[in-house]
Amino acid sequence: MIFITKIYLPFVIIKNTILEIGMIKSRFILLAAVLIMFSCSSNKKGSGSGYENKKKVITVSIVPQKFFVQKIAGNDVDINILVPPGTSPETGSLLPSQLKDIANSDIWFRMGHLGVEYSWHDKIAQANTKMKIVDLSEELDLITESPEYGKKVHEGGVDPHTWLSPAMVKQMAKKITNELILINPGKSDEYNLNYLEFAKEIDQLDIDIKNSLREYKGKKIVIFHPSLSYFASDYGLVQYSLETGGKEPTPQRMAEVVRMAKAENIKVIYVQSDFDQDNAFVFAEEMKGKVIALDLLSHEWEQNLRLMTKIFVDNF
Repeated sequence: MIFITKIYLPFVIIKNTILEIGMIKSRFILLAAVLIMFSCSSNKKGSGSGYENKKKVITVSIVPQKFFVQKIAGNDVDINILVPPGTSPETGSLLPSQLKDIANSDIWFRMGHLGVEYSWHDKIAQANTKMKIVDLSEELDLITESPEYGKKVHEGGVDPHTWLSPAMVKQMAKKITNELILINPGKSDEYNLNYLEFAKEIDQLDIDIKNSLREYKGKKIVIFHPSLSYFASDYGLVQYSLETGGKEPTPQRMAEVVRMAKAENIKVIYVQSDFDQDNAFVFAEEMKGKVIALDLLSHEWEQNLRLMTKIFVDNF
């Protein structure tokens, strides 16, 4: 009996161990199967249509608009810029890679009257027939003639530089907010709150610029391309441009502005950093003055307007 017990007990222990291992294997196989099914289900949702939380794509014309959209939507959307940094919105070429981004866009926010928006409009519209095109210049008080000499200041007949007016940006931001809510209604409350906060920042910026330029009302600014019309109008300055109607300055125009600058003791000519500056240097030599480049297309829109105001004040 003792001999049999010694043999039997190890056998029982071994048998129980085998059973336990079998149960563990079964549980592992079951868990693996569940994980595989979950993975397949997730892949199926992400592969096709509407289940994944995919960001909306917004196309804008120029860099400052990216700042405006981000102030409302934060990182909720991907933003495609038609005129990248260092490129002029009056000229340029539309790249194939940009057409791909346009094809995935839900909205194109146009500034309204930029040269590239006219020349690229049909190609952009054809690249994505479902994309909504929103003209941010609608309902704005647009400038069509120069206060200086009563003629058209731009080739298209309308001054497009509305983003340099805080008051107009506030109007545009409201339209951007409304359109973003239409494509992402679940964020309505958040976007409206973001707009109100941005509107407060714009109002404070406007007050600060007015205070900085209050004592310089009526002062004249010479710039190569007439891009400061709205800014000058808002803050009581007078803009003189060498270029008129989108054309290079004539010798007569150069002489006219030189005479005015000498009479007013103006020693600075401003140019956009993305424009050819050769004619500006000719003017500066004639005046024994200097050329100052302004980055009017900076992404840091508010900071840039504050810097631009300081530059004007320092050079009056």
